[in-house]
Amino acid sequence: MLKRIATLALLMSPGIAMADELNGANTAWILTSTALVLFMTLPGLALFYGGLVRSKNVLSVLMQCFTIAGVASIIWMMFGYSLAFGEGNAWIGDLSKVMMAGISKDTLMGDIPEPLFMLFQMTFAIITPALIIGGFAERMKFSAMLLFSCIWLVLVYSPVTHWVWGGGWLGQMGLYDFAGGTVVHITCGVSALVAAIVVGPRKGFPQVAMPPHNLTMTVTGAGMLWVGWYGFNGGSALAANGDAAMAMLVTHISAAAGVLVWSFIEWVKFGKPSVLGAVTGMVAGLGTITPASGFVGPGGALIIGIVAGGVCFMATQYIKRTLKIDDSLDVMPVHGVGGILGTFMAGIFSSTSLGVFSGFGFADGIDTMGGQVWVQLVGIVVTFVYTAIVTWIILKLVGAMVGLRVDEDVEIQGLDTAEHEETGYNL
Repeated sequence: MLKRIATLALLMSPGIAMADELNGANTAWILTSTALVLFMTLPGLALFYGGLVRSKNVLSVLMQCFTIAGVASIIWMMFGYSLAFGEGNAWIGDLSKVMMAGISKDTLMGDIPEPLFMLFQMTFAIITPALIIGGFAERMKFSAMLLFSCIWLVLVYSPVTHWVWGGGWLGQMGLYDFAGGTVVHITCGVSALVAAIVVGPRKGFPQVAMPPHNLTMTVTGAGMLWVGWYGFNGGSALAANGDAAMAMLVTHISAAAGVLVWSFIEWVKFGKPSVLGAVTGMVAGLGTITPASGFVGPGGALIIGIVAGGVCFMATQYIKRTLKIDDSLDVMPVHGVGGILGTFMAGIFSSTSLGVFSGFGFADGIDTMGGQVWVQLVGIVVTFVYTAIVTWIILKLVGAMVGLRVDEDVEIQGLDTAEHEETGYNL
C-alpha cells in the first residue's frame, strides 16, 4: 500500500515523469474522466442547484455555475495550475507553469499528457467554487459572486491543492485524500458556511417556507452527479487499472447506502421518505467516500455510506434548525461534514487488519492505523481553519469593494429579473 501511495504522489507531483512514453489506455481513461467531471458541473450541479431554489432565482444559479466554469478555467490556465502543481515549496507552487510555460502536447505527467492532467485538475477547480454558491444562493450580487470566486480560487483552492496533491506538506505527511475530501469538500463546505453567516439569511428565513421549485430538475441533476462521480473518483487513480475500478465500485456502494439511510431516517421521523432526501443522501454518500475511495474496499464503503447518510442528515437539521444558519442548499452539512467524515474514516477503514473484514481496506496493518488517523485529523483541522479564516477575509474584502448582498427589493423581486433581465419560465 505504501508503495502505491508513493507512486500516486509521484504521479501527481509536478516535474516528475514516471514513464518515458505515453500510455494510450490510461490517457483514454483520463480523457473520459475529465469529460465526466465537467459533466458534474455543467449540467449536473447547475440543474441540481437550479431546481432547489425558488423559480424567481433559477437562472441566477445556472448563470453562476456557467460563469464560474469560465473564470475558473482561465485562472487555472493562467496561473492557478502553476500555484497548485508548480514545484515551489511545501506551502505553494511556483510560477514555472504560468500560461502553461514549458508544457507541450508531448509533455508527460507520469504516462499521460500533462495538458490532459492539467485539464482534469481544471474540472476540479471548476466544481469546487461552484459548490460554494449553495451557501449564499438567492441573495448575493452576481458581481460579488464572480469576484469572490476568482480570489477564493487563488488564495484557498490552489494552496490547499498544493499541500495535498502538489508535493506540499500534507502530502509529504502521508495524508489520504484520493479525490478531494480536504481539497474539494471541506474547503467548499466551510466556505459556504462562512459565506452564509457573513451574508446573512434570506428574507423570511426560517419562518417562511422556501421549498424547491422544481424537484424534477434537481433529480435530473443528481443523476448526472452520480454518473459523473465515476470520473471524479475513478479518474483520480490516473490510470485505467484496478485502483480506478475499485474506486468506482466503492463510490457507487457508498452513494447507494447514503440514499437508503437518509430515506429510511425520513420515513421513520416524518412518516414518508422524500425525493429530496434521497438525492441529498446520495450526494452525502458520494462526498464522504471521495477521500477514501482509493484506500477502502466494499465493506468500508458500505459503512462510510451508512454513516454519511445518518450524520449528514443530523447535520442539516442542526445547522438550520438549531443554529439557524441559512446555508441555503446544505453545502456544509452535506459536503463539508461529508468531507470531514470521509477524510477521518479513510484512516480507519484503509487498514486490512480488521480481521475477517478483508474487504474493508488496502493499507498495511493495524499498527499504522493510529498514526494515519492522526495525519488525517491534522489535515482536517488545518484545512478547516485555513479555509474559514481566508474565506472570511475574502468576503469582507469583496464586501468593501462591491457589496455582497442585493437590496431587499431585488431579493423580493428575484435575481433572475433584477440581475439578468430574464426569467426562467414564461408560462
